[in-house]
Amino acid sequence: MTAAVNKTEEEWRAILSPQQFQVLREKGTERPGTGEYDKHYEEGVYTCGGCGTPLYKSATKFKSGCGWPAFFDAIPGAVNRHEDKTLGMTRTEITCAACGGHLGHVFKGEGFPTPTDERHCVNSVSLKFHEEK
Repeated sequence: MTAAVNKTEEEWRAILSPQQFQVLREKGTERPGTGEYDKHYEEGVYTCGGCGTPLYKSATKFKSGCGWPAFFDAIPGAVNRHEDKTLGMTRTEITCAACGGHLGHVFKGEGFPTPTDERHCVNSVSLKFHEEK
């Protein structure tokens, strides 16, 4: 179970960069191919860029070519899913289970050879990487 992290908008603005705030708190999206972790494949754990909750293990990251970090599964209980009907389509938004920060979207059935047949398309700015020691 993930402990809840509750902060006011002012508290989030004080600890996040403007780009982090725009993505994590306002559900924005970074430009494809520009994120720090798009082509990053070191061993370790990716945590929430807002609250530090562990979200993804590097073993679940794969090369999707989509322009954002892609994972086939999250750490159990770390990510929540929500229906997103913005932009004239229905997608599945993923958020940090602890702080509610917007991570990106999850897609199924794209033909990637992953155990879950899912692609968690995550904004780099929503993540922080911690090298495995």
